Amino acid sequence: MITNLLRGTAAFCLALTSFTPLSPTASATTGAAPVPAALLLEDAVGRLLVADEDRTGYVSGSFEHWNTGLDAADGCDTRAEVLLAEAVEEPAVAAGCELTGGKWRSFYDNAEVTDHGKLDIAHTVPLTEAWDSGARGWTAARREAYANDQGAATSLVAVTARSHRAKADRDPAEWMPSPPETHCRYIGEWTATKLRWGLAADHTEADALKVYAEACETTVVHYAPAA
Repeated sequence: MITNLLRGTAAFCLALTSFTPLSPTASATTGAAPVPAALLLEDAVGRLLVADEDRTGYVSGSFEHWNTGLDAADGCDTRAEVLLAEAVEEPAVAAGCELTGGKWRSFYDNAEVTDHGKLDIAHTVPLTEAWDSGARGWTAARREAYANDQGAATSLVAVTARSHRAKADRDPAEWMPSPPETHCRYIGEWTATKLRWGLAADHTEADALKVYAEACETTVVHYAPAA
């Protein structure tokens, strides 16, 4: 499956114009916040912890979402705020954050959408995958922060409901967006999210990421560890 999905991927990888690798560690002398990292995809994949997954204890309410979002006073929850942030044509916003109009581009299937009711806000790394990969050991507050993460543009994405259903809780060894030109972006964002939150990859997933990284040799992954 991976071989078939890789056909045509390499030609669409992101162009690299400049690259300065940065350490995501805090300054030892100033106590400054961690510096965002910029890594070639192959190097970023190499930083992932490889470990078996474990879904023990997961229930549907393990991650609270959607919460009041970045601005609790704007009347918009996380879902609506992501829709507003990702609109290619902004919708009108009425009282109670009622959205009308607008246009979006779903990169999972390259679909143009003008009805936000047909969109889902997808977690790049699905909630169950996050649980399996380390979130089961987090506090409820940290899981809520993950489920509503707008601190990184790669964490949440507006996509068609049908493509979101097709993805479900599968990792890149099992599912990829249909347009080949999106594969490098998707693998980069998946890896960035796992690094941001310190999530592991299982062995099959890690092997798939390495294969894609070879084809996406100029893709750069940007991430900052979550607080």
